[in-house]
Amino acid sequence: MHRRLHGRAALFDVDPAGLAPRLVGLRPHQHRGHPFEHPGELPFVVLTGARGLGKSAVLTELRDAYKGHTPVALVDCDEEQFAGPPEGRPAESWSPVAQALLVIAEQLAEPVTGAGRITFPRLMSGLVAVAAGGWGDADSERIRREVERILLLNESGSWISGFAGRWAGKVAAKVVAAATGTGPLVSGAIEATLESVAEGFTSRRHHKASVWYRTYPNAGGHAQRGLILLSGHFRAGGTSRDHAERYLVRALLADLTEAYTGVLPRMQRLGRPLVLLDNTQSSPGPGLVEAVLRDRAEGVADQVAFIAARRGEGREELRNAVRRELPEVARRSDWTPDAAPSSRALLVALPALSPDDTLHIIGAVCEDTPVPPQLPHATHRLTAGNPLGIVLLAESAAQNLPESASLGELLTADVRPAEDQPAVPAYRALLDRLVPAEHLDELTVLAAAHDHDSACALAAALLPDTFGPADVRALQMRLAGEGLATVPGQFVGDPFVRTLLLLRLHLRDADHASWRTAHETLIAHYPDPEHARYRLHHELALGITESAVAHLRDTFPTLGTGTWLRTLRFVASAPYFHAHDDEGRDFGGRSDRRTAVALGHTDAGRQPPDGVDAVLHLRIQRLLQAVWQLTDPLALPDATVGQRLRFELEQLSNLRPAGNALLWRASRDWPAAALAGRPLEDPEDADDDPDDHSGEA
Repeated sequence: MHRRLHGRAALFDVDPAGLAPRLVGLRPHQHRGHPFEHPGELPFVVLTGARGLGKSAVLTELRDAYKGHTPVALVDCDEEQFAGPPEGRPAESWSPVAQALLVIAEQLAEPVTGAGRITFPRLMSGLVAVAAGGWGDADSERIRREVERILLLNESGSWISGFAGRWAGKVAAKVVAAATGTGPLVSGAIEATLESVAEGFTSRRHHKASVWYRTYPNAGGHAQRGLILLSGHFRAGGTSRDHAERYLVRALLADLTEAYTGVLPRMQRLGRPLVLLDNTQSSPGPGLVEAVLRDRAEGVADQVAFIAARRGEGREELRNAVRRELPEVARRSDWTPDAAPSSRALLVALPALSPDDTLHIIGAVCEDTPVPPQLPHATHRLTAGNPLGIVLLAESAAQNLPESASLGELLTADVRPAEDQPAVPAYRALLDRLVPAEHLDELTVLAAAHDHDSACALAAALLPDTFGPADVRALQMRLAGEGLATVPGQFVGDPFVRTLLLLRLHLRDADHASWRTAHETLIAHYPDPEHARYRLHHELALGITESAVAHLRDTFPTLGTGTWLRTLRFVASAPYFHAHDDEGRDFGGRSDRRTAVALGHTDAGRQPPDGVDAVLHLRIQRLLQAVWQLTDPLALPDATVGQRLRFELEQLSNLRPAGNALLWRASRDWPAAALAGRPLEDPEDADDDPDDHSGEA
């Protein structure tokens, strides 16, 4: 597999072949054929997942792997060129789909090994007819520019450019003459285009293309009338435009099919043409995908390999699609469509990267920079295998070690993602790519919430009055639609994204005022005893430890052991972005005082309250701080603290005979998991705890 990608071998493997060579019929980076898995109809592959999972990187690698060997086009539907018509062009003669088809054809036209340039006479004629609908008051120069780009397909510098340039000038002259005459402009422009096609190309293939629009509905066997109807449907908008755009997509595929028809083209061209569509959740993505799927479902065949990417799972748009995890398609896709158009799609979910992938990426990026041995495992724990997060943290480590020692410092340190880009804090660079930019401020506040109600409380305290409960619910739906994990008890389910947002909230004000307001709001939101763990969690985020220690101490003899351990783990998952003094106040030092408390160095100065078991109180105090430090996603776990955690849990197990097994197992499992960069999990026999009668999770 290519060295720049990790964890994606199922797509790019050569022997045995991964999904891409089985669909394209070529080995990556080679002009060598490979048998097709689907020699007849092939699936429309859609890579799915949340932001940062490397979908764009996969498509870029596919383009590089096949460019020059077979016709390839890569279009990002989020690009600005698809947001609106260029200056001077009326909206009724432009659409994102039409623009995308032009861009795709420009790229597919490039010559490849063993075969020359592909021409697109059907698509050219259709696009000129569409553009002509906006030439009513255009000057000759604008008409010439628009016609030339369509007809040339951006082939400047080749032998054909001079010929096609004269051709474009001839069409423009005829269109201008039609505009100044008494006849209809659109029909004059289309007539000029058809005449130019006939004059410019005399081969049988291009003659067939020039009359292809005879079959347009209600054209009556006349190509010119078909193009006029196409132009009218496009200008009408709505479902009429959808119909016209679908015919333009069909024109593109028909031109590609023509290029591969006959004995000589088959001998010259290996594999299939490859069209790569990124961010197809945005326009023009849905229109392009639906047009191809509907035609395939209706028996309009093509042999183009489409591989697209989209955020989220596409449950609504592609409800009948065949769904697979990436490892499942490594050797066979086992794809069979039914009658529904969306069943022609094969949705492949990209997985997170493994700890080994993380280790290799950090090693490759940092090269000769000495890296703390725990950094790769801690990076994987923080990012949960998110490729973008791993790469950005590795870049920050390469640029900032050893001055920035912890993951928190690597996130707040400036990083230059590329030589031509300015340096910005790593966490900001990540948030720019991982969350919707238009909702960054709202998500920064709501990341501290646990559900809809607590999110509404935060919105009322820290967001404008115009952002109400309906907006909270809509934002929650937006996150789910983009593929972010939905986790009970967390408004932002993805732990990596939530950590970044909370870090931004903490740094929002120099005095951390928003941070304190958010947590104080949630403390007040959870006054009831049954929600004690939420209240204690947010108190701990403010550096207030006394209530948490008291609750865990007092419930240890009575609460079910499994529930008690889960409460400990949840309370200690409170974010920690700064140091606190003994009063819980912020101070500017870099030291992590949790370690000193966990190791008992502060026991002498922290006298237990009167009337409580002093030994148990101090043990719970040390245990809470140990779990807090070891599970902090932004801190490198301290091995000494891990040993202390094991000891404290062992000692507690002696005090609870009924829960001895759970506490003893946690004393083994939790330190090992924390030091290896894995999340703490319930002990294996938690369900068998005879003393756990609480339903609290």
